Amino acid sequence: MIRTMKVGDTRAYERIITTQDVKAFGALSGDTNATHFDEVYAAKTIFKKPIVHGMLLGSLFSKIFGLDYPGEGTIYCTQSLKFLKPVYPDTVLKVIVAVKEIDVQKNRAWFTTEIFNAQDECVLTGEALLMPRKESLHA
Repeated sequence: MIRTMKVGDTRAYERIITTQDVKAFGALSGDTNATHFDEVYAAKTIFKKPIVHGMLLGSLFSKIFGLDYPGEGTIYCTQSLKFLKPVYPDTVLKVIVAVKEIDVQKNRAWFTTEIFNAQDECVLTGEALLMPRKESLHA
């Protein structure tokens, strides 16, 4: 897998995080902070209305890495996240990853990871380190 990768390769998809998604993530993670669920509480915050969990946003990269690029068998080693803007439920998001660096000998690939909202504003940025599935020795 890693031998076919190139610096600059990108993958992207669009996703809408619904209020139902936020509820499901809150139930799964145990994070039931009022900032994500309570309209009255959220109205008093800097966000003015409930926001999507940051870690729910961060999890959106897994779809690309685990299924598309590098794909099946990839090991997700590290992920940094910087939250730049709030994301509200029912917002169209574009999730983008790009190969930043490759070390074929160590079977490691570094990626930039970003999410943009419908206004093309970067709402989340970070980096990921992956170990792509090893090529078969008999292929």
